[in-house]
Amino acid sequence: MGDLLQPTHLLVLAVVLLVLFGGRKLPELGKGLGEGLRGFREGIKGISDTPAQNTQQAAAPAPPPASPAEPKQS
Repeated sequence: MGDLLQPTHLLVLAVVLLVLFGGRKLPELGKGLGEGLRGFREGIKGISDTPAQNTQQAAAPAPPPASPAEPKQS
């Protein structure tokens, strides 16, 4: 079962995909798959960066509260 990526298996898979989707659809499917993987990687990268930014912000002291404006006397 560990030998799933043998050249003959890949060739059979390519022929089946060609028959199912046709020659015109395969480039579009490949492009969509590549864009999806790129977006997934960017999303994972963004998720892994977010906690580091949150801990840095949490460590910084909070700014002092704004003083209320003095009421105008007429």
